[in-house]
Amino acid sequence: MLTKQELHKKISEGLFLLDGATGSNLMKAGMPRGVPTELWVLDHPEALLSLQRAYAEAGSQILYAPTFQAQPVALASHGLEDKTEDINARLVRLTRSVSPDVLVAGNLTTLAAFTDSFDKGNFDLLVENYRRQIRGLTDGGADLLAAETLMYPQEAEAILTAAELEGAGAVMYTFTMQPDASLLSGMPAGPVLQELEEMGAAAVGFNCVAADCMTAGLVSKLRRYVRGPLICKPNAGNPIIGEDKIPHYPMEKEEFAAIIADCRQMGATLVGGCCGTDPGFIAQLKI
Repeated sequence: MLTKQELHKKISEGLFLLDGATGSNLMKAGMPRGVPTELWVLDHPEALLSLQRAYAEAGSQILYAPTFQAQPVALASHGLEDKTEDINARLVRLTRSVSPDVLVAGNLTTLAAFTDSFDKGNFDLLVENYRRQIRGLTDGGADLLAAETLMYPQEAEAILTAAELEGAGAVMYTFTMQPDASLLSGMPAGPVLQELEEMGAAAVGFNCVAADCMTAGLVSKLRRYVRGPLICKPNAGNPIIGEDKIPHYPMEKEEFAAIIADCRQMGATLVGGCCGTDPGFIAQLKI
């Protein structure tokens, strides 16, 4: 696994382009709504490989392995808690097979749905869940870890603690947040990202935020606190819920690319897409 310093060196040499959405594109490829992505991918690996090959061809330099919700507490509802390490390792290896020219990020996310508080008992539970997941991601050969769509600082702290205990290398952290640069809890995001940086985060920023005319301003606000690499991975605008109850994102890739260009000008270092984006969006960012 890369160290923070090794990742920063690659960024200084031109690494800047992340991938785009996974779940929404797999649904287009036939994944039923409500099915755990991680388990469906293991049964239908070619759907993921086809998508990730397209991302690599579009220019993505870091691919996120489909391990978003592969923590023991989430897998327990499917009777697979004891397979946590194996499932994470297999999914990382699957993404690793896409291309030798890309970095593979082991993906982690919020566990807010599984805890009603962040007292010591629950914090220890978070750390143990993330430790087991990180163990599998490391065994699978991930180049780095990417914790995304986080909601609370305590989750990031738990991941940071777990990564240190497991001897992991570079870890990136992104939160979903409001356009005014506050977390969903109302806390200012800037100081939280600054503290994470000081605690050893390799890169910090946001994802799953609707791309619009305010996004570059959000980057600017965060850049006042963040000294190192700043991640910008927004959605393709605001979703529209159709009769099929599935979110649809109407933003065209050209408009999205223009917004990302403004974000880069305001200080975004690592850019990509979240919900509603696809390889065509990433290709547009490479231009």
